[in-house]
Amino acid sequence: MEYLKDLLLNIFIICSPLALYYYIYKIKNNKLLYRFCLYVLFSLAIITTMSFPINLNGLIYDFRSIPLAIGSLFGGVQVSIFLYATLLLYRYFQDSPNDWLYVLSILPSFVVFIFLYKSYSSLSLIRKITVAIIYCTLIKLMTFSIYLSVTGLLDLLVNKPGVTVQTYILQGFIAGICVYLIEMLHRFFMMQEEIVRSEKMKIVGDMAASVAHEIRNPLTTIKGFIQLFASADLDKDKRLLYQKICFEELDRAESIIADYLSLAKPDPEVVEAIDVHQEMRYLANVLMTYANYNNIQIQVMTEEEQAFHIQGDRYKFRQALVNIGKNAIEAMQSGGLLELKTMISDQHAWVILSDNGSGMSSDQIKRLGTPYYSTKEKGTGLGTMVSFGIIKKMNGKITVKSEPGAGTEFNLIFPKAN
Repeated sequence: MEYLKDLLLNIFIICSPLALYYYIYKIKNNKLLYRFCLYVLFSLAIITTMSFPINLNGLIYDFRSIPLAIGSLFGGVQVSIFLYATLLLYRYFQDSPNDWLYVLSILPSFVVFIFLYKSYSSLSLIRKITVAIIYCTLIKLMTFSIYLSVTGLLDLLVNKPGVTVQTYILQGFIAGICVYLIEMLHRFFMMQEEIVRSEKMKIVGDMAASVAHEIRNPLTTIKGFIQLFASADLDKDKRLLYQKICFEELDRAESIIADYLSLAKPDPEVVEAIDVHQEMRYLANVLMTYANYNNIQIQVMTEEEQAFHIQGDRYKFRQALVNIGKNAIEAMQSGGLLELKTMISDQHAWVILSDNGSGMSSDQIKRLGTPYYSTKEKGTGLGTMVSFGIIKKMNGKITVKSEPGAGTEFNLIFPKAN
């Protein structure tokens, strides 16, 4: 039990640098700091293993060669030099005999390290483990052989061959486990970085698709009104109205671009009181040309006698309504009726957009508002996602009622402005 306790303590000491390997990996690009941290951790492991040796059947033994080998192989020549120096200095402060003889005995292992290190980083995992085990074994074997030969105590090395072989096997096993764990952590962190890079690229793609989708709506409206301007029988009042809507839609497109450009440092929103009845009439005018093109009628029903204001950003609110209304029109491929309603009840306003299009199943309704999900063949789902986000940010609630083939009804519920 005493042997097992000391063994577990040494294994814990040797593996302790792995607990901080994540932070060491993060600074790998700063080579000076990276090497310094490796030196500190593995030098502490060397000192601690030398302070708590194992008594294995009468043979006093420690695992100093494991952190020395692993720290050298992963840290490089500079780290290895300081680790060797630390080992020798601590041995000196322990008042161990024959200091200079021990220095001469351990130096050949440093020459072996120089030879092994040149190609170590390019080796496969199995070969790295094998090299680490061989190097650990050579450090101990060469140092003991030279030291005991000069002092005339070489028989101690072969006196108990079974115990000696057992210690070398145990040492190689621990070294192999350490190298395996370091390599697995290294690969895991590399995979994490690759995932982060992929996510960043995905976000860029999402942003590009979202911007294109959001700007297409006002451009489609403007295109429709420009075509109406060519009508010879267009009276002056309608011309002025259509011109005003075109300019407002251009402003909305500019506002959308500004929103996406300022995501990294968003500006404060313009929060104001919004007349829900007026916005529904505006929505009907904006969607009119697109609806006519798709053989859709728009019917507006507002409770004008009950004035009601909600609070939020007017342009973003319009953006959300246009997205939902445009999707409703596209759901009625063979023509139909788009109803735009407002209902006032106590302290809340209901904004209702309903169509008699293809409808949706309950599973489709649950997935609405998620990125890249759309009931349309070429849809991205980003427009609905942005719309739902705007409505929720205005403290609004969204309920969707729909059945396949029976149309869809969006109920947007907003609290009264303070």
